[in-house]
Amino acid sequence: MIYLNAEQVHALLRWEDLLTAMEGALRAFSAGRARQPLRSVTELPEGGCLFAMPAYIPEPPWLGTKLVSICPGNAALGKETHQATLVMLDAGTGEMAAVLEAAHLTAMRTAAVSALSTRVLARSDAQRLCVLGSGAQARAHVEGFRQLRDWQWIRAWSPSLARLSRFAAECGVEGAPSAETAVRDADVIVLATSSAVPVLRADWVATGAHVISVGAPRPSEREMDPELLRRARVFVDSRVSALAESGDVRESGVPIVAELGEVLAGASKGRMRDDEITVFKSLGLAVEDVAAGAMVLAAWRRQE
Repeated sequence: MIYLNAEQVHALLRWEDLLTAMEGALRAFSAGRARQPLRSVTELPEGGCLFAMPAYIPEPPWLGTKLVSICPGNAALGKETHQATLVMLDAGTGEMAAVLEAAHLTAMRTAAVSALSTRVLARSDAQRLCVLGSGAQARAHVEGFRQLRDWQWIRAWSPSLARLSRFAAECGVEGAPSAETAVRDADVIVLATSSAVPVLRADWVATGAHVISVGAPRPSEREMDPELLRRARVFVDSRVSALAESGDVRESGVPIVAELGEVLAGASKGRMRDDEITVFKSLGLAVEDVAAGAMVLAAWRRQE
């Protein structure tokens, strides 16, 4: 049985390979070839929770389950609020094959999926990127989105000035004094917050922008003004998950245009016009984790 710690996993992750793996996983999921149930959620004291996320992917065949804990109190301890472990199982026998520390894997696979959404849902001439948040997801998105293109500017905002200053310095981005200032005139807006209430107002968002929401993973939480979703064409990673788990989608009552996997496969159209607003609500799928884990294990075996 293989055990890979956070540093080993990080060293084996490559953006180009990860983008390919995520596209394959999303296509397989939307086509019904990859399988996963809704994740189970155990509520914890002080606003925390534990997610259990099992999945099967067919190419290459793997079973896996990711366990994710969200512990808000970690921030005061100088630790990440999100912790994750991925257990990989042989798809034929069910035997345990590997255990991977998966916090960084989670951040990178989420950013890779967001990048894929930008390829097909953002304007082709998008050059201005805004990130709301300053944690692990925000960092991974800045790193991952720099793989897509050279951005004219990248602005960030966080409610913590100290965290924002550190994030801006370490990631080489421009810190904004307010969320509105960060968002104004942005072509692509990433919401990577731990907020349970909307942080993005509809009237801040420019015509033709692409908005990606990766926070607010529970029905009681929202990152976006419902009016924004009513003005936009809304895409998701999973219809079933979005309708059951996303407070943003449930609150707005808007129809879902398509899953991202359907757009990537050419089964549904993405952006239709330069002047429309597109929204991608990403809840994170277990099939993404298992596909990323399979990629890491393949890379580990190649170097042995």
